[in-house]
Amino acid sequence: MAEQANENSVDDPRLAELRAWLADDQGLRIQSMTPASSDASFRRYFRVRHDDGEAIAMDAPPATEDCRPFVKVAGLMRDAGVRVPAILAQDLERGFLLLEDLGRHTYLDVLSEKNADALFEMAIDALIRWQKASRPEVLPDYDAALLQRELMLFPDWYLERALGLELSAADRDWLQAWFDRLVDHALGQTQVYVHRDYMPRNLMFSMPPPGVLDFQDAVYGPVSYDISCLFRDAFISWPADKVDAWLALYWERAGKGGVAVPTEFAAFRSDCIWMGVQRHLKVLGIFARIHHRDGKPRYLQDAPRFLAYLDEAAAAEPELAPLVRQIHDWRGEAGCGQ
Repeated sequence: MAEQANENSVDDPRLAELRAWLADDQGLRIQSMTPASSDASFRRYFRVRHDDGEAIAMDAPPATEDCRPFVKVAGLMRDAGVRVPAILAQDLERGFLLLEDLGRHTYLDVLSEKNADALFEMAIDALIRWQKASRPEVLPDYDAALLQRELMLFPDWYLERALGLELSAADRDWLQAWFDRLVDHALGQTQVYVHRDYMPRNLMFSMPPPGVLDFQDAVYGPVSYDISCLFRDAFISWPADKVDAWLALYWERAGKGGVAVPTEFAAFRSDCIWMGVQRHLKVLGIFARIHHRDGKPRYLQDAPRFLAYLDEAAAAEPELAPLVRQIHDWRGEAGCGQ
């Protein structure tokens, strides 16, 4: 059971300030505040029970977080017909938001083999609505520079920091050539609005599902990104044949709905695999950075899942096999086994 937040703690002045903002500025008669969720950033969420109901309070310290993209993207998604929490109150300068509570259960909490088809079908339809609303120059571009910065997290934080390797200049040049290929595949696709973390943990089992959360980092980028993210999650894995069936469902509906996906499913599936590899490498780097820089070790415990995704990608697209083999070789050098 979540513990009640202690607004009087001298160790947490932000929490005391948030509670004062809710009580004094918003006039809420607060009954309790409990942690609602945590993520890999410095944002925190609290479920606030007050005399008139419940809401979610976001604490986003301005020194490390910015609420403005959240507010902007929430409006874009709502206009596209996607269920997102309504913003009930905001103080952007102090980094406080009061949000509609979409419930206590995420897709991750309720997904099972029996309901996965129905729940993912609704998630696919919501994603297509979001993509159909896409316009250039509204969100930041998921351009080559950003894709490359993400990929560099892999050698800098996973290979060198987490595994303790010292990459040679030749190693880095070889890896950079692969990064260039991954980026070229991404930029060669149709560009649409991209959530960047469209996964079961960020989809709420609200009515009607899904409610969408954690969208503040949205960009304008490759059409295959979000759908690849949905089925290659950090917390739950699915058989390859199930993933292919869901990708085919998305591909068919997206094409009929006016989203410019490749005319052949095989080409779209290939795009998803290459895009997935970019994300898998980025996530391994992020997990290592969160562990070594931010002191949150639990994320790196999920690294084996993403290494398995890389193996699946190499099996499906043999062209990727040399990259994945080399990653296993580096892990072997670090004493991690194969």
